[in-house]
Amino acid sequence: MRGAPRYPLRSRHGRPRPGALAQDGPYDFRVGDALVGCTTVRPPADDPTAATVIARVLPGHRGRGLGGALYAHGLEQARALGATVIETVVLASTTEGLHFARRRGFAEVDRYVLPGHTVAFVDLRLEQHHG
Repeated sequence: MRGAPRYPLRSRHGRPRPGALAQDGPYDFRVGDALVGCTTVRPPADDPTAATVIARVLPGHRGRGLGGALYAHGLEQARALGATVIETVVLASTTEGLHFARRRGFAEVDRYVLPGHTVAFVDLRLEQHHG
């Protein structure tokens, strides 16, 4: 996949990010005026059956079901685009994100460090019996 997110979620994000791959745009979740989570869906490209779904939640808002809701929205969008294979990518240092993905049936398929980065990205694919 090697399509690691170019920008992690930051409080200032709330608009499509420059240079991002084709996507349905981030689906944002706000508490008041504060952006606390978003999901991005990268439609099938090289593999017409595979889409990438990425859900991000700021640390202070995790553990409340928001990530699950964002992921469900992204999964629905990916399926609507015709994806039968769902992938995601998580920073290796984000243990909560890796645990979140694995609990939902994702399995690691690749781990790599991009030029200019020091932390590995982990590509995961949803097992067929989940989702």
